[in-house]
Amino acid sequence: MPIPEDVTGDEIDKDVRQELQSLPKTLAEDVAKNLVMVARLIDEDPEGAYGYSRVALRLASRVAAVREAAGFAAYANQKYGEALAEFRAARRMTGSVELWPVMADCERGLGRPEKALDMAGAPEVHKLDKAGQVEMRLVVAGARRDLGQLDAAIVTLQSPELASNSVQPWTARLRYAYADALLAAGREGEAREWFAKAVEADKDGSTDASDRLAELDGVEFVDAFDESEAEDDAESHEAPVADVLDHEDGEDVEDDEKD
Repeated sequence: MPIPEDVTGDEIDKDVRQELQSLPKTLAEDVAKNLVMVARLIDEDPEGAYGYSRVALRLASRVAAVREAAGFAAYANQKYGEALAEFRAARRMTGSVELWPVMADCERGLGRPEKALDMAGAPEVHKLDKAGQVEMRLVVAGARRDLGQLDAAIVTLQSPELASNSVQPWTARLRYAYADALLAAGREGEAREWFAKAVEADKDGSTDASDRLAELDGVEFVDAFDESEAEDDAESHEAPVADVLDHEDGEDVEDDEKD
């Protein structure tokens, strides 16, 4: 797949670059460039990111960072079985528990919420950092909802991290998940309150909390582009009317000349 000229491969994380040092220099550079493309496209163009991840995987399947990137690209494309296999491979290579929550979420994606709940009770969870523990809590709440256990999902999300006023990288998503669970349970007033709190914490627009809040408030957005299109359509309909009038006037003149 083509690599843009502005991609050098030096953009990758230093830890990943260190992993790639086990490869021949030219090969390491090619792999690095493909990994950069995965990171660049995974949010806006998941299919494109997946394509670059497959190239990197073909070039260096024994590098943990490559397997991890391939896992996230597959995950972004809802290829949960493939993602889980890649995450497991990366974990075997590194021994890290960092991927445990997303592996559990893959189990959810495969229709196995009970397995995700089993993973939530495994010893690996106690080794997760704070961000990982919050992520695991989100997965567990999702699994509870998959099983129709809305009240249990709400209770799962009620944590010190949710109650905290400090804004962390996970705060917006945690508040959003809580608001969404409350809304699903019919607790609209509380849901509105927590969607508003999610908006306060969501500085980079990682959720659609503002849209959900607007929906609850009955706010409708009018697309300016649609308005301009409507004006253009109106003008285009006016033109033929003028032509018709001109044509009619012309016929009158001809009639006068004949007379």
